[in-house]
Amino acid sequence: MLKSDLIDVSIPFSAGTPPWPGDTIFTCGWTARREDGSSVNIARLEMSAHSGTHADAPLHVDSEWPASETLPIDAFVGEACVIDLSRDGCDESNTIIDAETLATRLANISDFSRVLIRTGCSVRSGNFPEHWPSLGLPAVQWLVERGVRLLGVDAPSVDERNSTSLEVHHAVFAAGACVLENLNLHGVAVGRYYLYAQPLLIVGADAAPVRALLRRCD
Repeated sequence: MLKSDLIDVSIPFSAGTPPWPGDTIFTCGWTARREDGSSVNIARLEMSAHSGTHADAPLHVDSEWPASETLPIDAFVGEACVIDLSRDGCDESNTIIDAETLATRLANISDFSRVLIRTGCSVRSGNFPEHWPSLGLPAVQWLVERGVRLLGVDAPSVDERNSTSLEVHHAVFAAGACVLENLNLHGVAVGRYYLYAQPLLIVGADAAPVRALLRRCD
């Protein structure tokens, strides 16, 4: 059996995956079971559109903006860079990343199309993090000016946990770029990769589930 060079960076959709506090918990039930006399097993899923790894749609932050079926596939497939903005622990006050720090992390990167940020504060542990580092608006604008098409994070949101203005979402979507959240970047080395993270073609939602994979670039 050949060993795959693909790295799965997805958070699973399961009952053990923490949702955003107050959101719908993932459940897998059954509408038909062979044990009950049916010829097949048929699963029934209930979940938030923001469970596991997912792509937000602009509709998430503005009711007049496009829904999940409009997400451009090519934004989620192509060369991407993984950078590390993690710190010790996720139980202290938020850390806002400024443009200078971001530029330093991306100093050796020539392609800013897709930037994936490891904060170290994800739901992969089975717990929802209290806080996580997030980009400040000047840092997002710095990316936008350099043509970013996709901003991805391992945290539950590209914005701070307690943000109600959702400035990062708004700035990214206003620039025509996309948002990918709840990645599993634990153990993934900083560097260049090829990303495969197509959102499911779901109509009318504010987000869509994703199976995200990376392949290391030479």
